Formats: sequence, structure tokens, C-alpha cells
Amino acid sequence: MKNTFTVSFLVLLFAVLMSIPWLVPGCGWAALFAFVPLLMADSFAEEKHVGHFWIYQYCGFVLWNAFATFWVSNATLGGGVFAVLANALQMSLVFGVFRWSRKYLHGCLPYILLVTLWVTWEKLYFNAQISWPWLVLGNAFAGTVKLVQWYEYTGTLGGSLWIWASNIAVFGILRSWRNSISYPGIALALVLLIVPPVISLNIYSRYVEKSEGTVDVLIAQPNFDPYEKFSSMSRQEQNNVLLELFSEADDSSGMLYIAPETFTGDVFLNDVEGSLTVRTLNGFISDRKNSSVLLGASTYKFYPTHSAPSILARPYGNEGWIESRNSALLLGSGSEPEICHKGKLVVGVELTPFPKVFVPFDNWLSKKMGVNGLMGRDVPQEEVSALHFNGIPFGCAICYESVYGEYCTEYVKKGAEFLTVITNDAWWGDTPGYRQHFNYSRLRAIELRRDIARCGNTGLSAVIDQKGDVLSSTGWWTRTSLAGTLNRNTFKTFFVRYGDIAGRICTLLSVLLVLLSLVRFFTVEK
Repeated sequence: MKNTFTVSFLVLLFAVLMSIPWLVPGCGWAALFAFVPLLMADSFAEEKHVGHFWIYQYCGFVLWNAFATFWVSNATLGGGVFAVLANALQMSLVFGVFRWSRKYLHGCLPYILLVTLWVTWEKLYFNAQISWPWLVLGNAFAGTVKLVQWYEYTGTLGGSLWIWASNIAVFGILRSWRNSISYPGIALALVLLIVPPVISLNIYSRYVEKSEGTVDVLIAQPNFDPYEKFSSMSRQEQNNVLLELFSEADDSSGMLYIAPETFTGDVFLNDVEGSLTVRTLNGFISDRKNSSVLLGASTYKFYPTHSAPSILARPYGNEGWIESRNSALLLGSGSEPEICHKGKLVVGVELTPFPKVFVPFDNWLSKKMGVNGLMGRDVPQEEVSALHFNGIPFGCAICYESVYGEYCTEYVKKGAEFLTVITNDAWWGDTPGYRQHFNYSRLRAIELRRDIARCGNTGLSAVIDQKGDVLSSTGWWTRTSLAGTLNRNTFKTFFVRYGDIAGRICTLLSVLLVLLSLVRFFTVEK
């Protein structure tokens, strides 16, 4: 009983410590030793022969996920529970492979496998159909950006590598403490804990904001309750609120006006000008020289055909079929609208994963319940594209896309000189969720070294510089606008040019170590 209590306490301590960076501002450093209790629990359970440790480790990962991302359940209870349990299961499987490998690998090799395999899993998770990389370890520093300015070289996975290396170094010292003091181990731990922050602070203090011209922006935060948006106000009333916020700009010319994600839902791609919102905003900018409006829209493409154009299409009455997209529209005076579509979609809400399997099931269940579809079926965008404001290319990350670092490098590769993020975080309420999402934009600013204008429906909206510092921001649940100036930059960081090198190296090493474990599994005498 005493042994099981000790293991349970250590696992709970791990879950609490690992949640702190996502819940307490400025505490990313806690992740550098948060895994130590879990590693100690594993070592203690093996020494004291505590059985079924996989249950303890899985419960620890479930608690961490629940503590840090409980707010998902505010939008969808089932989705929140599934996200916690499924994400924790994957983490537990990675840790389980590490525990299994100790039978066939010796010395430090199992711990190297743990580090590399975890980073490999995170890298693969960014590109999986069911993707929820919210708790990628490198994101722990999203609210502590002065410590990770070197993300411009490594990206977020470099932070994941740092966290695991630091934890294992500290654990190694504690485990060997009973026998003798390991001065080399202490030296290594100090190097891992001190050198990266020192390098980062040096980069931060020396970094000079790059500017090859500027762009003036006016960010509108209309503050609509997403649960009442489609019933409490008409389309024109919502448009009028946006126009009032836009009219607060001091300069009516040469301005990029920004509205949040899914501001409108009346845009058919077959006839963009037929949208009331598009006509209203075109009228607004018609007498504002060199100005444009960027807004989010739920868009639809109509197919007047008998058969469905794709498995993701839904019936549109008896007239045909429609495909839906979460899009960004750029409206400019005297120019054709530019449109880009969201490529990283929220599973279940926007995207039906493995559509050949789940779409028929969704159709059957929808008919049984008398509704027109339960799961989202946005058509994913296959290629990132840049938008152009007065000939200046820029990127527009739509909500969830801003969580994906390497994905966002594609905007810069397409020429983006600054970045915008449009989002609607109100589904989660006043919880840590929208603050976590906001801070991820700060990491993108560092990785890309691009100024960012972030527009949220209810907050947080902000102007972020190339060091990830917030120059100005709005509050939560306030109807307001925010004016700012963005610096343009054409320089491509190491991370933009070469991508996730840390992830690729870890993938190679983990594959080799897993293969070595398998070879020994089949060759070592039982």
C-alpha cells in the first residue's frame, strides 16, 4: 500500500507540474523538470515491483491533459473527453515503448529512445488526419518567449528536445545521488538548464526589428457570442457593428482592415459578389484609397449536379450539392477578391477524418437523428497561398493553423512579409484556452520573424512584433478596435529555410533505436 501511494503521489505531482506552463503565465521553465516525478515513479515501481505501472502512467497523462485542456469541453463535451483520453493514450504508448526497450537496450540508450521517439511522435502528429498538437512540449514556453528566441533556428520541436534532455539530466542526478555525487552529470544538467536561456536572452537583447516598410492595420473585435450569433442579430446588423469599428480608424486610406474568423456565412464561391457582407464591405472601402478588408467567412461552393462532386459534399435541398470551407477573403477597392482556405481543420467540428470510413456512418447517424450532418466536412486546402495588400504578400493563418509552426513557414516561402491570424476563441469561454491559443501566435512570430496582427472575435486581438512581444492588445469580451503598424520583413529564418531539423534527426535516431530493440528482441535468448 505504501509503495502504491508513493507511485500515485509522484504521478500526480508530474501531472500538476506539467500543467503549470499552460495555466500559469511566465512559468514555462517548470517543464524543464516536470517529467522528473514520472521518471522517478517509473524507477521506484520497477525497484519495488509495483505491478501494472502502465495504469499509473496513463492516469498521469490523462490528468495532465485534463488540467491543461479541460476548457475544450466547454465547446463540445464529447470532443473534450475524447481529446484528453486519446492524446493521453498516445503519450502513454510512447512512454510504454521506452519501458519495453529497457529489456533490450542498456545504459543511456533507452532514454535517448524516449527523447527521440517523443519528438518523432510530435512531428508526425502535426501531419496526422486526427491532429491535436496543443500540448507539444515546446509550446510550454509560449508565455515565456524570452527563453526561446532560438526557435527561429529549431522551431517548437527544439523546445521539446530541450525539455526532455533537461528532465533526464536532472533525473539522472537524483537517481545516482544515493551512491555518489556525479559531477559530470551535475555539469551537464547545469549546461542544459542555463545555456539555452542565456543564448536566448542574448538573441533577444541584440535583435533589432527588421523593417522594409510598414503596413497600417485596424483590427476589429466585434465581440459576438458565437452561441447566439446566428439568432440574436441579423446579417446586416452584424455588418453595421463591423463598419462602426472600422470607422474608428484615424486614416481612411492605405489601411488593412481586419475582421475575425467566420465573421460571415453568406458567401458562395460561385457568386462572391452576391454576398450581402461582401457588397457592404466593398461599399465601405470604395472611397478609401489603397485600403482593403480582410475577413473570415464560412464559404460554400454549389454544384447543380445529380451526383455528389466529392464524398465531403452535402445535399443542398433538391437543387444539388455544396462543399463548405473555412476561408479568408481579401476585398480591395477596384480589385477582384482574393480567397484562401483553411488547411488545418479541427477534427469533428470542421473535418471528418478518414472520410471513406466516417462519412457513410455520419450520413446514417444524421438520418436517424433528423439533422443535416453531425461532423464537420470542410474541404481541406492542399496548398498554402499568400494574399496581397497593395501588392505586398502576406499570410493569413485561420485559427487552428496558427498552432502549426512548420505549416506557417509556407506563408513566408510564398513571400509573406507579415502575418495575420484571424480566429474565434469564444467557444471556450473565459478559460485558459484562448490565452494559450493567443500565446502560440507569439511563437510563430519568433520562428518566422514576422510581425503579426491577430484578430479575435472576442479577444485576444493584438499586434505582436518579431520577438514575440505584444505591442498592444485588447481585453476579453469587449467590443473594440485596435490600430497598429506592422513592419515588413523578407528575411527567411533558418527554420523557414530548413524546417524541423530537430524532428527529422529525432525521427532517424528513434527508428534506428527501435530497430535495434527489435533485433535484440528476436535474437536474445529467452
